[in-house]
Amino acid sequence: MTFTDENVKEIIATGKPVVIDFWATWCGPCMRMAPVVEELAEEFKDTVAVGKYNIEEENDLTTEYRIMSIPTILFFKDGKQIPELRLAGAQPKAALKAQIEKLLAL
Repeated sequence: MTFTDENVKEIIATGKPVVIDFWATWCGPCMRMAPVVEELAEEFKDTVAVGKYNIEEENDLTTEYRIMSIPTILFFKDGKQIPELRLAGAQPKAALKAQIEKLLAL
């Protein structure tokens, strides 16, 4: 899923769990994370909206959530960010999956 400034607020507002990977094409760690994010998006497609937000093309959320480094992954549920689940830097699949499972347990 691709998140944009036009669609992301509506998706978050549904209350469904949402995972957003902030990335850019010039970011090596972001590119290494891309297959992991895609695998987890497929794995959780029925329960969580998992996708990517390109900071080069979009910037509303980058400013709103003070994204200072990428990749950064934010987690939302019931229309609100869950700050304690925020991840920064490249993550192994198991770590990201564990955070998604925590999000679902909330």
